[in-house]
Parts: sequence; structure tokens; C-alpha cells
Amino acid sequence: MLSEGAAPFQIDVRDDEVRAVGDELRHEGAELPLEGLSLVADVDEEPTRLDLGSLRIILIRRGERLALRAWDREAEALRSFAGIERFPVDPRWRIDARFEPTEGRTIPVPDVLGDVAQEPSPGTVAFSIEGVEYRLEALEGGDDGELFLVFADATSGQETYGAGRFLYTDPPAAGRVAVDFNLAYNPPCVFTPHATCPLPPAENRLRVRITAGEKDYHS
Repeated sequence: MLSEGAAPFQIDVRDDEVRAVGDELRHEGAELPLEGLSLVADVDEEPTRLDLGSLRIILIRRGERLALRAWDREAEALRSFAGIERFPVDPRWRIDARFEPTEGRTIPVPDVLGDVAQEPSPGTVAFSIEGVEYRLEALEGGDDGELFLVFADATSGQETYGAGRFLYTDPPAAGRVAVDFNLAYNPPCVFTPHATCPLPPAENRLRVRITAGEKDYHS
């Protein structure tokens, strides 16, 4: 919500183009053209960033729906933020895993809005913990072949966030990939009810305690 007295601006949606118009809006420090600025949404590539006073604004697209996401860079929550508690770093949670690639496959990925999207999956990550094999369905994580893992485990809803955590890996090499659970972190929806986070696919709910990475956050 814009604070009282904030300068007005206009968003025009015509066909597939979205344009922002406003005297006080800034993009990369410059005023917007009189005819407005065409906005790139977050799912297409790096989104267009607009500034309005202390607000940073981007266009987001979720399915066929469009919305604006805004951050207040002078918010009290930022000034009072004291960090996120995490498990001690333990090298045993950096696990050498087997990568099983697939081509042309998609998996259903739900999100906190209740939508389910078919997302490309480059393959499956398989690894053992105390002699038991576990598997995670990977999502695309970067242009160089990095993997993005959305997972929940037996700590979810207790020590860690109930809706799961995120983890990126380096690109797999020679059929192997390092899964470092020390790098597991909270999704944006742990901080705000206005985020649109993906949830772990059914296959990515592990029946083991992953005591590594970030713990739950309570403001």
C-alpha cells in the first residue's frame, strides 16, 4: 500500500504490453518518457525496476495475472532486522549426489496461491543419508546448468519454515553434483504474506531431518 501523500502513477495494459506513466517515477535514476516506459515482468528476464521515493517497484506475472510488487527500502522491518538463525555449518551436509538427467520433462510445482504450474525439470538428484537413499526433483537454476531444489524435510514446521526451503547447486559434472544443505535458505514467503513462492513437489518432501541451513524466521 502506498503511504498517504505518495505521488500517483498510472499503469497501462494494452494487449501484451504494460507501460508505467508518472512524473515522480524513476528508472535507473532518470525520469520516465512522457509516453511512459514499457515494463518487463519478472518471468521474462530481469524485470524493469522503478523507483518512487523509497519504494522499489517491479511488474510480476503469475500465469495470466499481472501485479505490482513493491519494497520500501526505508521500512522499519529492514532497520530492525537482526538476521536469521541457522544451524551450525557442518561439512557432512555437503553431499556428493548422483545426477540423473532427463530431457523434455516437466513436473507439477504448486505455489502458495494454490496454482500448479508444469515446470521444466532437467533431472533428478539422488543421494544417501545414513545409508538411506533420497531423491529430489530438480528445477532449472541458471543459464549454465545450475539446479534449483525446492524441498521440505522432517524439520519443516518445527525448526525450519513449514512450506520448505530453497537450495541452488553448481552445474552437475560427469553425472555428479554437490548438494550443500548448509546453503539452504528460506523462501520470500517466510517474510511476507504477499510473496508467491513455489512449494516443494510431492517427491521433494524428505522423511529425514536436514539440520543444516537457515531456520524459521519470526519477525
